[in-house]
Amino acid sequence: MSGHSKWSTIKRKKGKADAERGKIFTKLIKEITIAARDGGGDPVGNARLRTAIANAKAENMPAANIDRAIKKGTGELPGVTYEEHFYEGYGPGGAALLIQVMTDNKNRTTSELRHLLSKHGGNLGEAGCVAWMFETKGQITVPRSAVPEERLFEIALEAGAEDVDTTSEDAFEVLTAVPEFDPVQKAIEREGIELLNVELARIPSSTVTLDEKSAESFLKLLEVLEEHDDVQKVFSNFDISTELLEKLRG
Repeated sequence: MSGHSKWSTIKRKKGKADAERGKIFTKLIKEITIAARDGGGDPVGNARLRTAIANAKAENMPAANIDRAIKKGTGELPGVTYEEHFYEGYGPGGAALLIQVMTDNKNRTTSELRHLLSKHGGNLGEAGCVAWMFETKGQITVPRSAVPEERLFEIALEAGAEDVDTTSEDAFEVLTAVPEFDPVQKAIEREGIELLNVELARIPSSTVTLDEKSAESFLKLLEVLEEHDDVQKVFSNFDISTELLEKLRG
């Protein structure tokens, strides 16, 4: 396990403070709004919107907030117009970064991200410099407490999943090809199994192992990037040994 999955595990370990919930809601609302704008307001026929709503419900977002975000996306209610962009670059130790943003001011976002990366030992690159290292996959995170490992394998693989990653101590990561993402998610949901997160993630084809100094700087950079209001998700090909991860967390 490395990159996005390992960062997700770190964040789950840290937990979500109440002060962070507003930022989480803001990111979810942006995703719902853009999903509704691009694919319509009916989640039955809009897989991206259905996924965004599932993630919002997992964070206990009120139904009224979800409905309002959908209506802003479809134009039934006025709202800010967001654009979706991906930024590419490198962090400490040479690990690649693929940063998904939703912004109403691309020039401002570009300037701020360039400053953050430079300040924390990274740099913003040209379009295409690292995107080729990542493949889009469906990623469905299930808490270990929600289902026995063997049962999840059975459900997921029968529905078309590629693999179930069991290396995290607190959750399973179900991986799918893009066409099978929605069917696999539905199959797991039909069993009444809790989902921590569902998303189309960018999975790296290779990884870069970081030493202690680079790892500490890289994790700090990931943290400040995800605190940025315009950043939705950060994908990377970094790898940190379990022992070093425990040392840095401790």
